[in-house]
Amino acid sequence: MKKTLIALAVLAAAGNLAHAQSSVTIYGIVDAGLVNERGGKTGAATKITSGVGSTSRLGFRGTEELGDGLAAVFVLESGFKTDTGESDVAGSLFNRQSFVGVKSKSAGSLTLGRQYSPWYNTLTQVADPFAAGYSGSAKNLLPSKLNTRTSNTILYASPVLNGVSGELAYSFGEQAGDSKAGSQIGAALTLANGPLNVRLAYSRLNNDVAAVGATPAVTRDAGRNTLLAANYDFKVAKAFFAYGWDKGFNSGALANTSNAFGYAVAPKASTDSTDLLLGATVPVGASGTVLASYIRKDDKQFNQDATQWAIGYSLALSKRSSVYASFAKIRNKNGAGYTVGNATEAGSGDKATNLGLRHAF
Repeated sequence: MKKTLIALAVLAAAGNLAHAQSSVTIYGIVDAGLVNERGGKTGAATKITSGVGSTSRLGFRGTEELGDGLAAVFVLESGFKTDTGESDVAGSLFNRQSFVGVKSKSAGSLTLGRQYSPWYNTLTQVADPFAAGYSGSAKNLLPSKLNTRTSNTILYASPVLNGVSGELAYSFGEQAGDSKAGSQIGAALTLANGPLNVRLAYSRLNNDVAAVGATPAVTRDAGRNTLLAANYDFKVAKAFFAYGWDKGFNSGALANTSNAFGYAVAPKASTDSTDLLLGATVPVGASGTVLASYIRKDDKQFNQDATQWAIGYSLALSKRSSVYASFAKIRNKNGAGYTVGNATEAGSGDKATNLGLRHAF
């Protein structure tokens, strides 16, 4: 009798597994454009660049229904260069995203691995009309270098309740002898109510380095970034606003550290600055969109301020393909060294023009 009950239980479990629904989706973006950069010490440069509007990528996304509203999820995403066919990070495979987790309709999701930070999602999804792409990318002035993705991360995303949702992330530094050294905390709170979308994000990077053998430990001030972002869809146009506070070591890491303008004294990364962004997107006709933004960096430590003006146009050829053009100009002050880049590159000068094609699948 006991053996019969066990056999029935095994068969029932096998039946439940057989009925579990799972799916794997292959997705990606292939983006390439003509880029002209001017104003840097190396002179004008014209080139074909991969990932101008959106970084070129190939990804796998999977879901398995586990029952009772619970699902297992994973994402594996690799970046590549459309212009050469190479990986965009040598020696890596899924360098963009690599995580696995569980998701519940009522309780939210919990994921582990390499993931976008709440701060960066706030920048791209809410703050920047260029979505951190094209020559108008907000990454040219805002401190995204250490806030884009974080490895060894556990991230909880809450369900949306009455338009309110939140994210909380912790990235392990994984330095022997000091569990806090190199760790990073991220959080975001979102209010989405009809045409209004508001998000407040915070990131704190522990810059300490644990002792290794005879090499003593290094203690530094933490880097802290706070970003308040909002957009409002007026239908005839969508308005964007963002204000950021950057304090502490590595809070304002420069995207380009090569002294791109050949100053006698190289630009320094500020540990006390603020960022202001104003922008808009305007639909034109049935399939066109004009993008525009103004960004101001106020460096309160070295007074190396900068402003950026950007204009762009995207024309959808279909639901998946589009052509684009953009131009941006940065005005650096008092030895600041900010450069006009795009979704993939940091740039080499204070102005850049882009013309390209993007296909998503």
